[in-house]
Amino acid sequence: MPIALFREELWGDYVDVKANAKSLLIKELRREKQKGPVTIFMSSSTDPYQPIEYKEELTRNLLETLTEDPPDFLFIQTRSPMVTRDLDLFQKLKDRLLISITIETDEDSIRKQFSPQAPAIRGRLRALKELHANGIQTQAAIAPLLPSSPNFPKILRDHTNRITIDDFFMGDGSGGKRTKQLNIQNKYESEHVHHWYDRDAYKKLLRRFQQEFLDEELFISQQGFLPPT
Repeated sequence: MPIALFREELWGDYVDVKANAKSLLIKELRREKQKGPVTIFMSSSTDPYQPIEYKEELTRNLLETLTEDPPDFLFIQTRSPMVTRDLDLFQKLKDRLLISITIETDEDSIRKQFSPQAPAIRGRLRALKELHANGIQTQAAIAPLLPSSPNFPKILRDHTNRITIDDFFMGDGSGGKRTKQLNIQNKYESEHVHHWYDRDAYKKLLRRFQQEFLDEELFISQQGFLPPT
């Protein structure tokens, strides 16, 4: 990304807080509404509930702005159980909101091997279930999919009614070339789960989920991150 070209630190090792984000949002939201319907993806490249949010509350401030002047649709994508903190604000946006929580696998041992710094699976499941139980439209984003157990669909059936499946080939924006440069395949091979790093692996997972979910509750890659029609 352009912003990373001028930093000595590696992507993910630093955080810049946009102190004027709220005032910019108010200004841009008003301008865009004059042009037509406004949909917002929060957010495509950084998690809106990364750890520094505990201190800065930037995401909460932006959500407060959006409750005062709602967009036509707001899509929130996160890995963090912290998302339940803002349930009071989500209630005000309920009909215009979808919260997607990334849950790549049901096996925390796999999570520790592939994304050790990500929140534990049980915490994300608990957050998903709490939001869903409070009438918030939710989805579990299995993105990118990691090795999982055959019981994965049954677990998520109790937590949400919308599933999106994505992988490194469809979801990295380059047909898998960008991911290949990161040698992700080596990780799958070292963990003896190389058959999950395959362009057709998502089809196997989809078949499992079709046993628990309706076709209209299942989405593949980009279609799962668009506003519901």
